[in-house]
Amino acid sequence: MKNQNWCGSEEHGFSRRGFIQAAPAAMAAFPCLAQQSLAAELKKQGKSVILLWLAGGASQLETFDPKPGAITGGPFRAIQTSTPGIVISELMPKMAKRFKDTCVIRSLNTRNGDHGSGAQLMMRGRKDEAALKYPDLGAVLAKELGNPASQVPDYVSFFLQSEGRNFSGPGFLGARYGPVELSKDVMPDNLNAPTHITEAAFVDRMALRELWNASFEKGRSSAVLASQHQAFGRVKGMMESKKLFDVSKEPQKVRDRYGPTQFAEQVLIARRLVEAGTPFVRVARAWWDSHGQNFETHQELVPELDHVMATLLDDLEERGLLKSTLVITLAEFGRTPGINSSLGRDHFANAWSASLSGCGIKGGSVYGKTDARGDKVIEGETGAARLFATIYRALGINHQKNYYVGSRPVPLTDPGTEPLKEVLA
Repeated sequence: MKNQNWCGSEEHGFSRRGFIQAAPAAMAAFPCLAQQSLAAELKKQGKSVILLWLAGGASQLETFDPKPGAITGGPFRAIQTSTPGIVISELMPKMAKRFKDTCVIRSLNTRNGDHGSGAQLMMRGRKDEAALKYPDLGAVLAKELGNPASQVPDYVSFFLQSEGRNFSGPGFLGARYGPVELSKDVMPDNLNAPTHITEAAFVDRMALRELWNASFEKGRSSAVLASQHQAFGRVKGMMESKKLFDVSKEPQKVRDRYGPTQFAEQVLIARRLVEAGTPFVRVARAWWDSHGQNFETHQELVPELDHVMATLLDDLEERGLLKSTLVITLAEFGRTPGINSSLGRDHFANAWSASLSGCGIKGGSVYGKTDARGDKVIEGETGAARLFATIYRALGINHQKNYYVGSRPVPLTDPGTEPLKEVLA
């Protein structure tokens, strides 16, 4: 379990608040020490994110922003959520009943309807530069929230059936913060030592590698070398954490609760990982790219999302993890209000939706508004940068902080970006 020293006592809560309140004075007197202490305190809080990536672009009209009665609305009704006056698609009855922890952002206008560059934008919060590759959300959270002493991976990405469409990466942060990529199976490759190598021989080999590595590093200073060395140093921890990827370790009633699908199994593993201390897990569900037969596609996929997402939120809440875990649904874009000749919806990035649940979020709420047809945003237009600033703020991360590439300061979000305060608890 995360936060094993946390017993639920208000005294512990007060001491954390007191720490933050005292921080400005400490910063003034001992800036370097205070920054290190703040970072350590943040990591101790055990914040984490589970990103449900709706690969290909889910339709906002069949999920979180229905338009019943409009010519663009499609065949599905809107139903009331547990928050009076807020409706979502009838394909999501379970999320409608447990809407109390969720905020839907209905006003995304990201202006990029391409799968590749759209996915890059929505995984990073901004576009890469010609000479600078930005880290994605998982890499940033691995750096900000990861515990260097942890035996579990900081960043895990399930992208099965990805067909080469995974656009994640650590960018300038380096390999240390890259993901454990799972594109073929739910179990990472090569976690078991070869059967012909004994435990003692394995330990000796690791020690020999450390000796050679130390000899090679003498007189050399390289960020790339250091990053690769750190990444390799976590391999042993990964090998020891392989049991987290094995859902057979869960009681059958828990597995039945999530359901028998591959997506359900991956989300259950995601819960196991964040419970053990992994800061970021992305679970991609493909394939929502419904240029044809949009309504049949969403009639299949949305109920699965509804069931698994509601189950995950309930499970996290029951385990005392929802207040420290942010659950996000996001894609590269949404779908057009217009229905094409194949009864499909095409790529649409001008007025679409995402959801945030749990940690730091004002639940039971909606931010932004689209017009009656869903063609455009009429209230609270929001881009990728503000969404990412909101995510960072919900997790207690300063979205205005700088990283450094050489001597160049690189802000965590684009300069001048502010979070959506109405979305935050």
